[in-house]
Amino acid sequence: METDGVERWTMNGRTIATAALRQFTKARVAYLRLRGQTPDSVAEKRVASGTSWDEFCDTLKAAGAAIVFPGTPTDPVTQAEGYRYLSRLTRAGLEAFVEYADPTAPVLRRMIHETAKMGSDNPDNHYLNATIDGSLEYRITGTRGTVDYLGFGTQEGNYGEGGQMPTTGYVEATELAIDDDGRFELILSATEHPGNWLPMTPQTGLLIVRQTFADRTAEVPAELHIELLDGATPPTPLTAAQLDAGLGKASLLVAGASMLFAKWARDFAQHTNELPMFDPERSTKAGGDPNIIYYHSYWRLGPDEALVIDAEIPVCDGWNFQLDNHWLESLDYRYHQIHVNKHTAIYRDDGSVRIVVAHRDPGLPNWIDTAGHECGAMTFRWIKADTHPQPRTRVVTLSALAQLY
Repeated sequence: METDGVERWTMNGRTIATAALRQFTKARVAYLRLRGQTPDSVAEKRVASGTSWDEFCDTLKAAGAAIVFPGTPTDPVTQAEGYRYLSRLTRAGLEAFVEYADPTAPVLRRMIHETAKMGSDNPDNHYLNATIDGSLEYRITGTRGTVDYLGFGTQEGNYGEGGQMPTTGYVEATELAIDDDGRFELILSATEHPGNWLPMTPQTGLLIVRQTFADRTAEVPAELHIELLDGATPPTPLTAAQLDAGLGKASLLVAGASMLFAKWARDFAQHTNELPMFDPERSTKAGGDPNIIYYHSYWRLGPDEALVIDAEIPVCDGWNFQLDNHWLESLDYRYHQIHVNKHTAIYRDDGSVRIVVAHRDPGLPNWIDTAGHECGAMTFRWIKADTHPQPRTRVVTLSALAQLY
């Protein structure tokens, strides 16, 4: 990775910048047309000859460079999770760019979930994604449910096109007109629409729905459906061009995301066991929620050490803290207590909160389980907060923990 703000990665011995890659693709199409060939005819030859598949496999193999990126821990757990991470990204990429890639037949699906993770995925979130086209218009219909937070965002581009995905429109459920039965509809378009409207631009390529739980055991997620505004039509049969493009984008997602977040992990390690604020502009460009201020960092603890985090709680819609592995995957929240939020936290008498990260339960409030890991990334979030207090951190021995209470 370079540090000039342009995300790059190495594939088959070449360093490729995403912006340059897109320009190269356009130039290649123009060149082929001059030679009397069309992108469709070239794709047919690439698929029939096996070239598309070979390049897909070659890029997946090259993506393994992220697992040995400088500074990456070499312990068996981190390495095993790294290769599993690549397999998860591959699965997510194929679903996004081969199975559900048609913007004329959009499907809201869970790309990021309990067994497919990236970018410090929020354990409190139920993510939904759909491939869309900013030149078309869509309708979302459904019921609000009781989930604590519901937000809809349109993004430029898509996950397979590099690290930049600026937001092109955002609306929250609190801004929508919803009937007494919890039903509503929301129009997605590049031109303003009366009623509930989510803006797009001609460059929009992705819809992200974030449902944030305060209490997963009690809240009901929204039930949502998306369709073309002019009426859904059956998707056309798969073409060679679609497969060729889909395999290419899926493999670029694996190579690009793994290298991007390997670089983030390396950078976060420069302030291990601290929680500095992450650049909000950088976060939004990478597809982060514009209503959230993030504190991304790295943690590392010895067997008898604990990380203590003290935070004053501002007026906010929500907050949470989570532990990730080195690959910025949230640790397995199905079976371990790896995060705490506004609802689940136990507060101190002055309204502040103290969080304790340790390898074993110290018998104290707000314990965060490392789930068998020695190190990894971590994230603190303020959601629509009036102010953004700086969380304070310190590493202490387990025997010294009791003296802090």
